Amino acid sequence: MSPRAASRLESLRFSRVFDYVAGEADWLAFALPTEGTKTDQPRAGPVTRVDVPTCRLTDWLSDVRDKVRAAGWESCIVVNERGVVLGRVRGDALEGHSARTAEEVMRAGPATVRPNEPLGSLVQRMRNRNVDSIVVTTPDGVLVGVLRRTDAERRLEQQETTI
Repeated sequence: MSPRAASRLESLRFSRVFDYVAGEADWLAFALPTEGTKTDQPRAGPVTRVDVPTCRLTDWLSDVRDKVRAAGWESCIVVNERGVVLGRVRGDALEGHSARTAEEVMRAGPATVRPNEPLGSLVQRMRNRNVDSIVVTTPDGVLVGVLRRTDAERRLEQQETTI
């Protein structure tokens, strides 16, 4: 909202008015609440699983592997102390030597999307590239979770049956 619009709302005695300088796209990318006519379009955020295992660069692979298996996942997202995504450990890397660290075996800089990504086009890209899951982050790179393509496809099917 512009400073003028915020000032006008304050003059009308609205008590919680914010001048969000970054704009609507940034607001949506941070998965902040929305309302209006476009809110019924399915987006990545609500389908994103937030229970994904995380680890730090210095975590031993044996501990990472145990955490992933206990959680019923196939991968672990490597984050720093602020929750910023640094990499992903999965596949053969998880089965490596236990005395290695997550940093040594991770795939650095995994592909990410924002919570406001339209689900239909995202699923199509994932199908085209044979991707089963993708990391979802805020614009600052902070982990939101992981979107599984099967979850997204199910959500789109539900959307079609309600139309």
